[in-house]
Amino acid sequence: MRLRALAVITISCAFWLASWVFSPEAFALTQIELFDLDYHECPPELAEGTVIPGGGSGRAADCFLVTGKAENTSGKPVVNADIFGRIYDANNNPVLQNRTRLGSIDEVPPGVSDFDLRITVPTSMATPLKLEQFKASGFTGRVRR
Repeated sequence: MRLRALAVITISCAFWLASWVFSPEAFALTQIELFDLDYHECPPELAEGTVIPGGGSGRAADCFLVTGKAENTSGKPVVNADIFGRIYDANNNPVLQNRTRLGSIDEVPPGVSDFDLRITVPTSMATPLKLEQFKASGFTGRVRR
């Protein structure tokens, strides 16, 4: 019985030590600061097919391009960074009800880089838009699907 217990403990310790040597690389969630935010109307080629001028069978909407800078201080490229933020119209009404995830950035290299994000806003919302609490987060490696 003592020999069996000793064998179990030895095997357990061997697996524990092996997990330190052969553990997969961990990918931590990396925060990305977004700043110098601005927006402007989408160029016609981006707006085509995403907005319904004059209403049509759906609701009339305008296409805007939010632009800014993204700062990645991790020293590694960050992929699939989700963009979060709040957008309000001129009357402080939320443009995207109950939604703070606005889109994503495919890759954010180390340092400061430009980003853009296309949004569709109902025509009934008054401009200028207010862009608040923008941030992004992603991983320093590909996330498996």
